[in-house]
Amino acid sequence: MIANQSTVIKVSLLIPTLDQSGAEKQLSLLATSLPREEFEVQVIALTRGGPYETLLRQHNIPVTILNKRFKFDPLAYRALKKTIEQQQPDILHTWLFAANSYGRMAVRRMSKTLKTPKVIVSERCVDSWKSNWQHNVDRRLLPQTSLLVGNSQSVVDFYQQQGVPESILRVVPNGIPIPEVTSTESIRKELFQQQDIPDDARLMAFVGRLARQKRIEDLLWTLQLLRQMNEKIILLLIGEGPERAKLEQLAHKYTVTPNVRFLGHRPDVKQLFPLFDLFLLASDFEGQSNSLMEAMSYGIPVIASDIPPNRELVMHGETGFLTSVGDCTGYAQYAERILADPQLATDLGTAARKKMQQDFSIAKMTAGYAALYREVLA
Repeated sequence: MIANQSTVIKVSLLIPTLDQSGAEKQLSLLATSLPREEFEVQVIALTRGGPYETLLRQHNIPVTILNKRFKFDPLAYRALKKTIEQQQPDILHTWLFAANSYGRMAVRRMSKTLKTPKVIVSERCVDSWKSNWQHNVDRRLLPQTSLLVGNSQSVVDFYQQQGVPESILRVVPNGIPIPEVTSTESIRKELFQQQDIPDDARLMAFVGRLARQKRIEDLLWTLQLLRQMNEKIILLLIGEGPERAKLEQLAHKYTVTPNVRFLGHRPDVKQLFPLFDLFLLASDFEGQSNSLMEAMSYGIPVIASDIPPNRELVMHGETGFLTSVGDCTGYAQYAERILADPQLATDLGTAARKKMQQDFSIAKMTAGYAALYREVLA
């Protein structure tokens, strides 16, 4: 088919879950922002729903949950194939490894008498964690791939190195809502009372999954170095994950337990962002960090690991600081510099917020995907 102004393009978005994580957030922002006069959107979750299911349904976007139970679940695979055949989308847009694999396998096995959708695969990270068998699956399913889109140039470069032809690679950066900055006095007072934080404390924060790739142990050691200069620095770790118990033990070992607060998952995290004096991200690999972008959108000075995806967001010395992976001394030095210089903190935060407004808006992200949908159908 050829897309034109009178054509409604049917898009099915397929993702493993609708949990409150980065890829799920971007899918939901896209689904709720695509112009309804041109795109008819449905969402399929392989395994389970979650917080974003509620948001999608509030926007009258149909959601199908397939309840996948195993790495390869024949029942879920057949249910997916049947769902695609019933929905008859023009485009199947898949997100993350499980959905990318199931979606392309289902399309490959569709009846020749049915309309076969174009498949756009979204890769969200520099997936150095993938094993050989996973890369082999990706390569074998390339014939079913119309386009592979990364959320940063670093992701696209990684997949080109894995053998994906340059001709089908595209980049569409994440989009981020630019928040209104409002009064936070009551929220600050409540948080400080709940967490027994001194009134004159300075807050550093990390928001995300407590997982090995995030190198949160580096942030704990950074805190230990900073405590030598200022005992009133508090590190907030917001999120859950498999490393939490280990990190709590490390905090005790490093004698920084009085200066760390493990807040767990916080549905009100957007209200907490404006309270942060500084945001830290120490990951050894990323795709394009939603939490880093959110911090920048609130005008918070940031320090991030010097890896390619973060370089696309943080201009060293202008919108934040970059330091080598594992360089706790570097994190501590930049943190001390920012916390000691209010004007520097303001300048970095203002430039970061402006960069998010100019280059990473939801409208720009939505327009990017809409252009790709038109491209594969033309």
